[in-house]
Amino acid sequence: MLYAVWGNPIAQSKSPQIHRIFAKQTAQDVQYDAMLGDEQDFERQLLAFFAQGAAGCNITSPFKERAFKLADAHSERCLIAEACNTLKKLDDGTLYADNTDGAGLVTDLQRLNWIKPNQTLLILGAGGATKGVLLPLLHAQQNIVIANRTLAKAQLLAEKFSPYGNIRAVELSQLPTQSFDVIINATSSGLHGGTIQINDEILRAAKAVYDMQYDRQKDTPFLARCGALGVQNRSDGFGMLLAQAAHTFHLWRGVMPNITPLFEQL
Repeated sequence: MLYAVWGNPIAQSKSPQIHRIFAKQTAQDVQYDAMLGDEQDFERQLLAFFAQGAAGCNITSPFKERAFKLADAHSERCLIAEACNTLKKLDDGTLYADNTDGAGLVTDLQRLNWIKPNQTLLILGAGGATKGVLLPLLHAQQNIVIANRTLAKAQLLAEKFSPYGNIRAVELSQLPTQSFDVIINATSSGLHGGTIQINDEILRAAKAVYDMQYDRQKDTPFLARCGALGVQNRSDGFGMLLAQAAHTFHLWRGVMPNITPLFEQL
C-alpha cells in the first residue's frame, strides 16, 4: 500500500522514517515516500498520485489548505480548521480529509502529564498552526487565551471556536500578567530569528511551556528563553510530530502504533 508526505520543501521531513518504523512495529506492509509538490501544479500531482493507486498521504506546508479544498469529505476537526494534514482514499474512490495536529498535541500533553480538565492555556499566535489544534484542546476541556500581535486575527479565531468551549483573544502587547497552566508557542518566529514580544514575567510564571516547533540538536529560541527565566517544565513539538503521525497511521491502517520507542530511535 502506497503512502507519502507532500510538501515544499520536503527533504527535511521525518515522516517517511516515522511511518516506516510504525509499519515495521505493527507488521503492516506499506511503502511511504516523500513527494515534492509543485506550487503551480499541486492539485494535478496529488490527483495523479491517487489515480496511480495510492491509499493515503500526509500534507504539510504550504499545501494544507489546498488539499482541504480538494477532498470530498472531511472530519469535524478538519472542517473547522479549514486545513488538512491527512488524506485517505475511501473504498468508493473519494478522498477523506482529516487534521491530526490537534490530536497529536493533546496526546503529547497527556504523555507529559501536563493536561487535565479546566486548565487555562495561553496560545501564542493566531495562524494555521493554532487553528489546527483549537478544537481538540477545547474538547479536552481547556480554557484558552489566544494572544497575537494583531488582535483582529485572534478575535476571528476566538469567535469561530467559541461554540465549542471557553476561548478568548487578547493583543499580545496587552496580555495581563498571570500564571498559565501551559503556554504554547504556535508561531515560527523563534526559528526564523524573530522574538516573541511577550513579557518575561508571564513566561516565568507559567507552570509549563511548549513549543510546537522543534530542533533535535538544541532548545528552540523560545524554550531557551524560558529556561533562562527558570521555567522547569519545557518541551518542544517533537512528541506532537510523532503523535499526529500515529493518529494518521491509525486512520489509515486501523492500528495505533506506540510512539515511545521513537524518542530513542530518532
